Amino acid sequence: MKVRVLVLAGNGINCEYETADAFRQAGAEPESVYLYDLLWGTKDLRDYHILCFPGGFLDGDDLGAARACAHRFRYARIKGGERLWDHLMEFIRQGGLILGICNGFQLLVKMGLIPALEGDYGRQQASFTFNDSGRFEDRWVWLKVNPSSPCVFTQGLEGLYLPVRHGEGKFVTADHRLLEELLKNGQVVLQYADPDYNPTMQYPFNPNGSEGAIAGVCDPTGRIFGLMPHPEAFLHFTNHPRWRREPPSEVLGVELFRRGVEYVRKNIL
Repeated sequence: MKVRVLVLAGNGINCEYETADAFRQAGAEPESVYLYDLLWGTKDLRDYHILCFPGGFLDGDDLGAARACAHRFRYARIKGGERLWDHLMEFIRQGGLILGICNGFQLLVKMGLIPALEGDYGRQQASFTFNDSGRFEDRWVWLKVNPSSPCVFTQGLEGLYLPVRHGEGKFVTADHRLLEELLKNGQVVLQYADPDYNPTMQYPFNPNGSEGAIAGVCDPTGRIFGLMPHPEAFLHFTNHPRWRREPPSEVLGVELFRRGVEYVRKNIL
């Protein structure tokens, strides 16, 4: 059987083609599905193994990054009367994986799907605000991967080098207790780091000032993962900013997607 991936499209999403190609390179069968296909009932997210929310500017980031779309997932009804949120909860219960990239990460947090401490899906426990630099950041960053994290997308990885491009990328928590809980649980999957892969708050290595240098977070199961950097922007060695001088030994962007696909093959199919 093929690993079926639903890559959400429309309403300001602008990275669906690269994201679908990443899953295709990883051996899956991706399909770009417009949000309203879910609401009209022509597509059912429960028919897929992986749900991906790509980067972009959902609904123009009105009300704050991804806030409007979070409300839509929480309260919109599918043609026929069922709630989209109920379909999403069933998708999670049946073991599906969810990946949110940049704007998709913001959406997962605003929907309360991550960090979801104690499995409390639907209650927002963190948020995002404007970068400390006060401007849009478009640069490549080093990322330390937490080896003790349950995240299925990063198993076996130690460090990553990926691009960021965002204006509201600073991850914030309601209080320090919650931040400590995320660190203790291994739910902090990625941290902005210096070139030696030491987590740092120093700009520009940490491009936004995120608490705990956080660049990626998962839920307690490790099956729902959000990150601000863009792995789908590093799918070929020529995507690397120094490919003529320092050809990369690995195309690391693909590896995140590959691990998710392999997890589905071993545990779901």
